[in-house]
Formats: sequence, C-alpha cells, structure tokens
Amino acid sequence: MRPYYRTSNENIALIGHRKSSESSEPEVLADIYDSANNIAIWKRELNQAVLSSVDQLFAETRSLKIEGSVRPESAKAFLLDKLKGLAWAEPLSSEIAELVDMFCCLFELENAGLRLTMLDHAMCPRFHVDRVPCRLVTTFKGSSTQWLPHEAVDRSKLGHGNNGLPDEESGIYQDVSDIRQLTSGDVALLKGELWEGNENAGLVHRSPGVKPGEKRLLLTLDFIG
Repeated sequence: MRPYYRTSNENIALIGHRKSSESSEPEVLADIYDSANNIAIWKRELNQAVLSSVDQLFAETRSLKIEGSVRPESAKAFLLDKLKGLAWAEPLSSEIAELVDMFCCLFELENAGLRLTMLDHAMCPRFHVDRVPCRLVTTFKGSSTQWLPHEAVDRSKLGHGNNGLPDEESGIYQDVSDIRQLTSGDVALLKGELWEGNENAGLVHRSPGVKPGEKRLLLTLDFIG
C-alpha cells in the first residue's frame, strides 16, 4: 500500500496550505501524493465511442444506479452484466474498467467501491468534505462537480456552522468567482479528511445544480477498507 497514511514533518508544515494540480496527461493523478495537493485533475475529452455509448444509455434508460466492489480484472464484466450485455454498453464499460485499473494501481488496492449513477438532482447540494482517504469522481454526461480552493473556504461554515443558511449566504466562500467546476470527462482525485496529514484540509466540494429535465451520469470510486 502506498504510504497515504504516513505523517511527516512536511505534512505538518503544510497543514495550513493546500493546492490543486491539473494536466491533460493522466500522470497528473499521481500528484495526489504531494502533501500540498488536495485535488488532482486529469483534463480530458471523452472519445466518440464512449460519448455514443452514454447517449444510448440515456436514450434507453430512465434511471440507473450500479454499486459494488470491483477488481480491475473483473470490472468490465461486472458492468456489462449490470447493463444487460447490450452492445452499446461495451465502450462505456471498458472506459470505466480502465479507470478502476488506474485507481487500484495508483493506490495499490485489490478492489474499489464503484458507484455509477444517473442523477436528475443534486445528490450533495451543499459544500462539504468527504470522510474518506481519497475519492475518484468523473461525470460522463451533464454538469460536473464544483469545488473550492482551500484558501477560499471558511471551514467554520461547514456543516452546522452554516446556521441553516444556503451556501450563497453562509459565508463559506466570499464570491461566486471562488467556485471552480470540473468539466464533463475530467477525472479528479479528491483528497478527504481521512488521508493522514490532511485533517481539516479535505477538499470542499458539492454536486452541481441540475436543471429541470436534465440528467447527469456520475462515476465515483472509493477505497474498500
């Protein structure tokens, strides 16, 4: 297992500072091991085969929620089974299986917790942090995850600290220009509160709003304890 639980003097020195890392190359995801990073973003565009696969999914399916523990070598078969082995499902299943392989390889995991969901609402509409070591998120269609740079967040306004006020009024951020947003197709690793040395510095993020009649397709990968 890579030493994501190891605390060092560098971790302690950087406790008040976090930054992001992004690139069009997938190798950027390894930057999550930088003590100062709490998000690494692989900026990419989905290929036409995957886009067509997703469009067909939306044309034939009104709702979708696939969850399970998957291994890199069996992820594609798992997804094809859940998607009833339809021919259009192959490109999307292959794409997700590659992400499972990357995620497990990066963190030296035998399996990952997979969730593929079609959403017509904001699943987590408030800015929050995840109590996980690290989570992979990518949106195949629709609006993508919003996040706040560490220095732009008033963390005292998280949870009950918002005093029941919406994010726009609570003071968790000062200006709408502080909000960053992933693009459909981007793959991001979000460092959470349980990555040792990252306490009180987990990435603050939320689900985007979804307009009436619109849907999004979200994939998340998590560590399996």
